[in-house]
Amino acid sequence: MGKRWWFLMVAFVLALATALPVAAQEEDGDDAVTQLPWQVGPTKGRIGDRATIDVPEGYQFLGAAGTRKLNELMQNPSGDADEYTLAPEAMNWFAFFSFDEVGYVKDNESLDANEILASVREGAEQSNEERRKRGWETLRIEGWGFKPQYDNQLNLLEWAILAEGEQNHHKVVNYNTRLLGRRGVMEVILVADPEGLDGAVSEFKELVPGYAFNSGEKYAEYKAGDHVAEYGLAALITGGAAAVASKKGFFAAIAVFLAKAWKLVLIGLVGIGAAIRKLFGGKDESSE
Repeated sequence: MGKRWWFLMVAFVLALATALPVAAQEEDGDDAVTQLPWQVGPTKGRIGDRATIDVPEGYQFLGAAGTRKLNELMQNPSGDADEYTLAPEAMNWFAFFSFDEVGYVKDNESLDANEILASVREGAEQSNEERRKRGWETLRIEGWGFKPQYDNQLNLLEWAILAEGEQNHHKVVNYNTRLLGRRGVMEVILVADPEGLDGAVSEFKELVPGYAFNSGEKYAEYKAGDHVAEYGLAALITGGAAAVASKKGFFAAIAVFLAKAWKLVLIGLVGIGAAIRKLFGGKDESSE
């Protein structure tokens, strides 16, 4: 995960510097996105052997191999875990799904938004110190897009963080969802232009009821003896750093945060890819 973070930071800086020239010269890349093996709705998307999601008409789903190619086209290195993509056919937003087998996360803790945001800012500043040494763009955490909230019925945690590049003032925004399961957490990151985020989130939420863990993977199917995660809901937002600091030490905790912090950058980077798409117009019809 550490190497993935470094490579992504390099890709992010290069993308910021070259986004418009790429838009002018890489129409073939846009065609390559539309030619990926999208499964066009209505269909059912299979997220590995963990879950499924209904893909209605007007939406499309991309499996692990296709998502790896999509990440390459958007200059977004893939990580160790398989990722899957859900998007409207217009491609004005993308939702990336990946499963983190951390164990059963107990949901019986309260969420202090101010305390969590302070942890996020502390971790971001530690990240910025390293970025400054390398001459990279630094991020300023502006605050919550909306504060963390947990749905006990859906076992769903959601939040949004707003940030800005301190040098180029590029807005970075992410919407995160964590769907709790028996053996871990399905991580969902929705990427969109900041101006279109609210609409994208609303649209995405309408699709969430079509998501389901497979039999034996549901949160309610927890059994005594199952592995229990060493942290709770708040640590899913801070990257686990707050939860492990006392056990692994301050710098190890920050390293854990940095390993997760790429998600902030991913939003900005893929947002650039989506913006490039807009320069080329709408999406052509594709087949599975």
